Amino acid sequence: MKKILLPTDFSNNSWNAICYALEFFKTEKCEFQILHTYTPTFYRIDYMMGGPPFSALPDKGVDIAQAGLDKTLVDIKLKFNNPLHTFKTLSSFNTLTIEILELSESKNFDLVVMGTQGATGAKEIFLGTHTVHVIRKSKIPILVVPVGYEFKKIKSIIFPTDYGQLYREKDIKLLINLSTTHNAKLTILHIKEEYDLVDEQKVNKKALKDYFKNISSEFVEERGKLMPEAIRTYIEEHQTGLLVMMSRKHSFLERLIVKSNVDFIGYHTKIPFLVIPETSA
Repeated sequence: MKKILLPTDFSNNSWNAICYALEFFKTEKCEFQILHTYTPTFYRIDYMMGGPPFSALPDKGVDIAQAGLDKTLVDIKLKFNNPLHTFKTLSSFNTLTIEILELSESKNFDLVVMGTQGATGAKEIFLGTHTVHVIRKSKIPILVVPVGYEFKKIKSIIFPTDYGQLYREKDIKLLINLSTTHNAKLTILHIKEEYDLVDEQKVNKKALKDYFKNISSEFVEERGKLMPEAIRTYIEEHQTGLLVMMSRKHSFLERLIVKSNVDFIGYHTKIPFLVIPETSA
């Protein structure tokens, strides 16, 4: 059974991400934990003294959070009511970023699914410093769903790589699983900006071919184009349903973040974006 974390701020976009997740995993047995975090505009003295149990004042944040979570569960049951899915709720006095990192460390979640924009109207959450921090630090995969994106049958998955590192099989196990579960073709995309592959890259490419030999896959090379525009163009031209990238120190994704090219991929990509961390040795 998969264990999936669904953060929500009760906005339309977070509800959309929840709906996407339930469709995405509709054929799999899953336990979903719906998380809402809250932080008052100022810290009352009663929090410093021990929090709500020791306060004479009602904790409105807790009440509002629980009411919102209860309504979310009702809405899910009315819209989906999938017997393969079970749900738990959690409200926490914390920031979303810290809570996600703490839960991913302690509760053995397999995946986090979140929207790109919340009730605050902030820019896409993927582009925010908090979310980049989560992606860099998280030890579990994060699936980001664009504003207003409705689930469509996934027929193709794109996995851009520069063949700069040798992935272990357990690093890409989820990618293989997704391709198999959704019966989707996997495209391994290499953007050839300048030079031919060096020997190390050739070895890494061969390893990927071996890993993907039992699923529907193709290796594509785009020459004379620059990232990230080439990735976005390829997605648009081939009606890709999911973009997958690896998060690893000094990795392809890290270079995109450093170059601020995530602005293109996160902001302008209109399809869901899955970031898979490198597993520990």
